[in-house]
Amino acid sequence: MKRLIIPAFVALCGTAYGQTFENKFTRPLGDVLNDVSRRFGVRLKYDVDTTGLKLAYADFRIRPYSIDETLTNILTPFNFKPVKQNDKLYKVKPYEYARRTPEDGKKMIAWLTSLYADKAQWEARKDSVSREVRARLGIDPLLAACADEPPVYTKKRKFDGYTVQNFCIKTVNGHTVKGSVYAPSAKGMHPLIICPNGHFYQGRYGKVQQQRLATLARMGAICVDYDLWGWGESEDEVGTKAHHTAEAHVMQALNGIKVLDFMIRRKDVDKTRVGVNGGSGGGTQTVLLSVLDDRYTAACPVVSMSSWFDGGCPCESGRPIQLAGGGTCNAELAAMFAPKPMMIVSDGGDWTSTTPETEYPYLQYIYNMYGAKDKVRNIHLPKERHDFGPNKRNAVYEFFIDVFGLDRSKWDEEKVTIEKEDDLRFKPKGL
Repeated sequence: MKRLIIPAFVALCGTAYGQTFENKFTRPLGDVLNDVSRRFGVRLKYDVDTTGLKLAYADFRIRPYSIDETLTNILTPFNFKPVKQNDKLYKVKPYEYARRTPEDGKKMIAWLTSLYADKAQWEARKDSVSREVRARLGIDPLLAACADEPPVYTKKRKFDGYTVQNFCIKTVNGHTVKGSVYAPSAKGMHPLIICPNGHFYQGRYGKVQQQRLATLARMGAICVDYDLWGWGESEDEVGTKAHHTAEAHVMQALNGIKVLDFMIRRKDVDKTRVGVNGGSGGGTQTVLLSVLDDRYTAACPVVSMSSWFDGGCPCESGRPIQLAGGGTCNAELAAMFAPKPMMIVSDGGDWTSTTPETEYPYLQYIYNMYGAKDKVRNIHLPKERHDFGPNKRNAVYEFFIDVFGLDRSKWDEEKVTIEKEDDLRFKPKGL
């Protein structure tokens, strides 16, 4: 038997695998992953191309006791990562610098909490991080160079209890930001709510966005939205590719600040009631704008704020602001709004699924330093997924009824007229 086994073993090591110290025990990545799939009884679905890739020290990266550790060890050298779908299926995806895991989020929150034991330490951290966020975003030189010309408006369109008027504002380097103002028909002083939109279908021209802004306007708030950088009318100016750049991150923030600059000057705006509210990418902007601009008195990010996801689009994470202070996240940035009223809307189908047990207690911890734990709230919808559906909109209405004293009797989305996209575009000839 020995005469048969020894040559076979030598042939296996030297020929079939060809793994030696000299070649770093290298194997084709695809072969390694196929072996792992068979060994652990799981299926791998690929969002990456492994053709021609080779892995050094391949079999030494395998952990026989853990498929998760094995896949992480194997994929990390190629900037790939495993994403567990269920016990029998994993996706192999490109590494995403803006996305981590719920467990990473818990560790981040624990680390952040350890940095400040009292209000004084928190205030020092807040000041340092906020300054660094501005620097990493690179927004101040651009703001200083912005034009100060007042907005140009189209004619008002009158509807049931509210009006809509499109606008154009010159910003910097020849650029503009265009959007729409939804205002109550009634005269008087009104709260102002800036509403950056996310990546939902049709952006600010979509039905969901119009329903929310018009309903809030009917209830008494002046609501303003504007195009994402490289979307809508901004797309006509800079092209669609501009949205997927680091420039979009700073320009969307700049546009939000400039919109507030002009809208808060209106004679019918109550400067003591200024809110910011958006969902998904608009929620990420909501948090960032609340950090950059202290004129806001209430904030409501929807299906966005997380300790383990910064926003996958470059318009949300194109500049490295999460590296500020040695490492931060949107939960800490949101906490900087304390002690002013804030509501976080979360759901069970995205990166906000951990809000009730991870991010919300952390926010309460910070707010409690100001004796204002009751000023931050969380509406969690565990059976819902990532959207700005009726229950999310209803939570927003309740929040602003409470903090801004809006008229509940005017709450009726059926009274909203959904306009065509062309109606919401700025047209100088319509002046």
